[in-house]
Order: sequence, then C-alpha cells, then structure tokens
Amino acid sequence: MGTDLKRFDKTWHDVLLENFAVIHYVFFFIIAPPLSIFLAFFMLFSSYWSRESSVVSSFRHFVLLYGIWVYLTWDSPRYGLRRSRWYQSCSLWKYFAAYFPIDLVKTADLDTSRNYIIGIHPHGVMGIGAFTTLCTNATGFWEMFPGITPYLATLPGQFLFPFRREYISLTGAVSCEKDVLQSLLEGQKGKAVGIILGGAEESLECRPNSFNLILNKRKGFIKLAFETGSCLVPCFNFGENSTYDQMSNERGSFLRRLQHIILQTFGFGAPVIVGCGIFNCPFGILPFRTPIHTVVGEPIEVALTPEPTVEQIEELHVRYCSELKRLFNEHKGKYGIGADVELNLL
Repeated sequence: MGTDLKRFDKTWHDVLLENFAVIHYVFFFIIAPPLSIFLAFFMLFSSYWSRESSVVSSFRHFVLLYGIWVYLTWDSPRYGLRRSRWYQSCSLWKYFAAYFPIDLVKTADLDTSRNYIIGIHPHGVMGIGAFTTLCTNATGFWEMFPGITPYLATLPGQFLFPFRREYISLTGAVSCEKDVLQSLLEGQKGKAVGIILGGAEESLECRPNSFNLILNKRKGFIKLAFETGSCLVPCFNFGENSTYDQMSNERGSFLRRLQHIILQTFGFGAPVIVGCGIFNCPFGILPFRTPIHTVVGEPIEVALTPEPTVEQIEELHVRYCSELKRLFNEHKGKYGIGADVELNLL
C-alpha cells in the first residue's frame, strides 16, 4: 500500500518538490486551522504575557486591521470571488499531482450553455482528488473542459480561520451553503460546482479497498439541481480511499460513537488517520503514494423545476445512483478492482 515503483525513475529533485507540495497541502488543511486561531489570539493579547513594545503593539494593530478587512470582505471568499488562476496553475500543484500521481479521465463534453453539479465520490480523508481536479489545473481540467469554470463546495467553517481564509479563497473553493450554491448555479452559464456528497460522515468509511458511500439520504443536491436547472454529473475518484488508512472504527464501536459525537458537534468526522512520513517512511500524516484516477461521467439533463415534488426528487436520485454505479462498473477493471466488487450505498 502506497509503494510506487515509478518514484524510483524520478530524480531526487522531483521527489523533494513532490514531498514539499504534499507537506504544504497537509499543513494548510490539518495544521493551519488551529495554528491560525492561536496566532490571531497570541498577536492580539500578547501584551498580557509580555512587556508592551512597538512589536507587540504592531501585532495587535495588525490583527485589528485584519479583523476590519475580514468584516468588509466577509462574502467574497465564500462565493469564490478571489480565486487566482495563477495560483491554481502554478508548478506547486503539478508536483502535488505527480506525487500520487493523479490523472483526469473525461467521458463526455460539458456544454458551456449549461451549469453543472458534479457529484464527487468518495470523500476520502482529505478530498485529494476533488481538490486537485477542481481547485487547481494540475490535471488539465481547463483544457479538457474549455469554457467551464470549476468550483469546489466545502464547509462554511473553512472560511472562518483567520489568515488561512485568504489562502482558501485563492483556490476557487466556495461555501456549501445553499444561498451560495444557488447564486453560482443561477447566474452566468458555464460553471461546474463540485460537491463531495458523502460529506464528513463518509470520511469515517474511507480506507483502502472500501467502497462504502453515504448517499441514500443525500437528496439536497437533487433538489438544488431542479431549482437551478443544473445538470448532474457523477464523478468517481478511483484510488482516493487508498491515500490513507485509519484506525479500526466499526459502526457501534467506542471510537465510532466518539467520532459521531464530534461530527454532530463540530461538523467534521475526525478519522484517526494512518499515513506515511517524508520519503515514504512507514509512519506519518502524509498520504500514501497511490494513483488517483478521477473519472468524470456523462451529464444527466435536469429541467428547471422551481418546486420539485417528492416523487421527482426520488426518481432523479435513483437515476443518479444508477448512473454512478454504471460509471464505477465501466471503469473499475482498468484500475485493479475486481469484477465482483460493487459500490455499497449507505
């Protein structure tokens, strides 16, 4: 698990840069959130445990000015208004994708006269395939789907961490709040909003050779598709669940009950991850070097229906699940998954 013989064909320069890119990703998504809160409080209240000085005063003034900036620009990151195409296409992400590696497989064109909701599966521990495909151009999304602007919906809390909020805004990530998604999908055409439908709950199911998806009760995206007239596009990241392992947490176990409490209280699943270290050392919090193949399926046409009935929502949900299973079954053999393996929708 995680051993990539191709890495031995790479130069040490490439291996170093790939490791740096992945460390950067892990830092900003795991370490930066609590660190950013600590730094903000430290800079604001540092005079309480250190002598007042010009440096301490400058820290406090900086945080206060930053607070004003956050207040004045509260909505812009949530709506993806500060994305940077330069940052999304910089070499950092090429090395990040090469670490695994990650590739993008297109099965159909996306018409620029429509908007799309891309349902992404599985969640994985850190949504690596989804982020790389939609928040960067490392796998060539812009060239494969010209005229389509991709977004990735994420938890609103991602935009609350000071300083890190500015980093997230560069990637084109948007809040998964309904008003934000409706605004994007009802506006200018040629947008594709990716939603990792299993959410944080599904991250607790993610481990190598697991194909459990939390989907049976997820129908809000179906209603959103009707209300905005957006096409639905199933997308499966083969290999996503192999990027990390996690401690055994069978349903009903003490750990799983604790994780469920954390999920209900704070909105994230808190899987106890098992990864590798720098240069593929056996222990650490970096993901394993395992290929991820992001396969984007064919769009499902959805007619604009401002007030869809329960029956319409159920019918489209069944069709979406059927198309997702078909996509999985058509491609699983190419990526080392046995013919008898099926998706398990929970």
